Amino acid sequence: MFNITPIVRNLLILNVVIFLLQDLSPLIVNWFALHPVMGPEFRPHQFVTYMFLHGGFGHLFSNMLGLFFFGPLLEQHVLGTKRFVIFYFVTGIGAGFLYAVINYIEMSQLSHAVDLYAQYPSPDAFLDFVTRFAPDIKQGALGFLNDFEDQPKNLSYINESVGFVKDLYQQRLSIPMLGASGAIFGIIAAFGLIFPNMEMMLLFFPVPIKAKYFVTFYALYELYAGVYIRDSGVAHFAHIGGMIFAYILLKVWRVKRMH
Repeated sequence: MFNITPIVRNLLILNVVIFLLQDLSPLIVNWFALHPVMGPEFRPHQFVTYMFLHGGFGHLFSNMLGLFFFGPLLEQHVLGTKRFVIFYFVTGIGAGFLYAVINYIEMSQLSHAVDLYAQYPSPDAFLDFVTRFAPDIKQGALGFLNDFEDQPKNLSYINESVGFVKDLYQQRLSIPMLGASGAIFGIIAAFGLIFPNMEMMLLFFPVPIKAKYFVTFYALYELYAGVYIRDSGVAHFAHIGGMIFAYILLKVWRVKRMH
């Protein structure tokens, strides 16, 4: 497992080099991270390029650690070089695609809510909007909400609230998704599907656990987090997308599990 194979080595080097280049210009993220498809910064090539950008050293380290531990075994003993390359990119692109679809649905709902509020602004409608789309700032907005409730016809409060909801929409449109996590979760899922009974010893859970239980727990957590943990800065549905496309590819290729 610890013998670094050619593709894994090249991917590690490429990710590290691009991470270092990110500091040279913020335009690299603007051009190559995966932006919301409804936003002005979106370009089709971002479905590929986003995989080689990362949000920080911790983000890079955790992804490369997963690639280092699980990638060589799949490349050398299961898929081979060519299929491993295809697997990496298909799961990564698939993860980005699922994320983009979910994000499109969410942004469409937000856009509709913004238009509706702009037509019918009121303290109650503003509270509902904040509760639904920006619960993390609800506590900090209580002072404004109280003032707005006291003077619901005050144009200053109305305009400020309308400006807030429009700014929130534009801010969400400018938030890109980046990182190799989708492809790495695909690799982890493949490991669990192919070697379900192999026992693993995790750093944060120093008890032997079979790969099939580890992957199942991880998948269920990502699904839960994607639905209930919002605005965490983690693209949970991209992780799920990587796992789904990994499962599909292994079925198409008829890769058998090993005991």
